[in-house]
Amino acid sequence: MRAVDLIIKKRDRQKLTTEEINFFIEGYTRGDIPDYQASAWAMAVMLNGMDLEETTDLILAMARSGEILDLSEVVPIAVDKHSTGGVGDKTTLVVEPIVAACGLPVGKMSGRGLGFSGGTLDKMESIPGFRTNLTTEEFIAQLRTVGLVLTGQTGELAPADGKLYALRDVTGTVQSIPLIASSIMSKKIAAGAQAIVLDVKLGVGAFMQTLTDARTLGELMVAVAELAGRKAVALLSDMNQPLGCAVGNALEVKEAIDTLHGDRGPADFREHCLVVAAHMLTLGGKAPDEPSARRMAEQALASGQAWEMFRKLVIAQGGDVSFVDDPTRLPSAPLVEIVPAPRSGYLNGINARIVGETSVDLGAGRAKKGDPIDYGVGIVIHRKVGDYVAAGEPLFTLHANDQTRLDSARQQLLSAHSWSDTPVEPLPLFYGVIK
Repeated sequence: MRAVDLIIKKRDRQKLTTEEINFFIEGYTRGDIPDYQASAWAMAVMLNGMDLEETTDLILAMARSGEILDLSEVVPIAVDKHSTGGVGDKTTLVVEPIVAACGLPVGKMSGRGLGFSGGTLDKMESIPGFRTNLTTEEFIAQLRTVGLVLTGQTGELAPADGKLYALRDVTGTVQSIPLIASSIMSKKIAAGAQAIVLDVKLGVGAFMQTLTDARTLGELMVAVAELAGRKAVALLSDMNQPLGCAVGNALEVKEAIDTLHGDRGPADFREHCLVVAAHMLTLGGKAPDEPSARRMAEQALASGQAWEMFRKLVIAQGGDVSFVDDPTRLPSAPLVEIVPAPRSGYLNGINARIVGETSVDLGAGRAKKGDPIDYGVGIVIHRKVGDYVAAGEPLFTLHANDQTRLDSARQQLLSAHSWSDTPVEPLPLFYGVIK
């Protein structure tokens, strides 16, 4: 069996066997199959897809490329959530402390930014000292003692995905439904998750542009979870405009901190977090139904227990907690400019993709594999679709490290806002639930 033959087979829209998929993933993980062949294979999958059987085989092969954790002796049920990626999506930083504060342990392996989508690890690393490279032993110990872990993939867990994840970002294959599903589900299976809430984004700022594609991905991941003996729910959520207001690493951490203080933070982001948390608490058996779970989540925020759980997470993973106690100490940009609305009217659209790409151009993301991140730069969007804005009112704020980049970002973001002279309906937060 040769890698090139499997590339050709998928290029020609033929179905790969279990043995062929195992061969390719094992060879790539060992280093016998080079990046350039893996890139060609990923592009063939991107263009021609995989059926449910192929995707399931791919997920299991990636999960089995390393150790698969059994957390049954650590926690009664291991619950996790995953977002397919969006602009301003710092949900993990709020949802998981809420859920853990309600007594349901959460152990999560997260990723870095892909394309115009920000990465949870990049955000948390804006806190000085915060470690995202925990070993398997540290992961298990912290889950047992703290009840909350947020780390990157260890070398032992789904190493095939660790390699493919970075490769997809720079080869134009991020949007492939089978590759997205395999990346998400292989990590969840490898990390021992038994119940998973999947936040599937859709719209111009998501990898799934349409409701049809998002539903296809959600149904695929829920079906794969069932085949693998796990429970899963997929929420179909909007990403036509940024979630919350902040886009950029330290800016998003500050917004998450505001939200964890109960009565602060953007209304849409807070509501999104409460809905996701309620589904996690219900799926994990902490509440009999979603209304009861919602009340538990609200209480965890209002009482300050979720905030204290976030602080425990930061301390447990070596972060300097004084930076979250006083978020003004987090990385900041030397240039800050408030940009006013150029006209009066109703906001008809805020193109989340343009916002995300502009954030990357400012230095908050990676244009190519290995690029450094500037934790202080980014964007704060002040208004939402459906809002009436008067000319001259603040529309967005730019945080930049270079005047040329700031000038370019200003023009890009003005073009991302579209206007109407007549009232516009706000965008929904969610489009449906797949169980």
